[in-house]
Amino acid sequence: MTAQETPRGPSVAQEERAEVRHKEVARIDKWSIGWLLLTLALWGLLAFLLLASYGPEVEAYPGVKEGMCKGPLLARFPRPDDCLGDQWRQWPALLGVAALAVISTVVAAATTVYAKVLSRLTHQAQARP
Repeated sequence: MTAQETPRGPSVAQEERAEVRHKEVARIDKWSIGWLLLTLALWGLLAFLLLASYGPEVEAYPGVKEGMCKGPLLARFPRPDDCLGDQWRQWPALLGVAALAVISTVVAAATTVYAKVLSRLTHQAQARP
């Protein structure tokens, strides 16, 4: 007696394998969504660090207060010495965050493509008799 000729019959074994495949597709799809959310958070953090003003608030216009230091992409060079103390706004840290964002983007894209391909293969396997 072979593995497919079990007392349960071949259709029950095929249904069990299809169920396992569906669970695998759902698990990989959840991972791809998680990587995508992490990627969006990292790119958002990078944009915030590059563009947002920071430091002690000063009155720019009457009644309008803003941070004394502009974001690294908006600041003119040389920046005031008071702005050089924030290590997260220096280029080495910003490039590190950018590298993490790029790596997570590649992983998110790869897991998303893998989840879609696995889903299609599962549906094709079910369609075959």
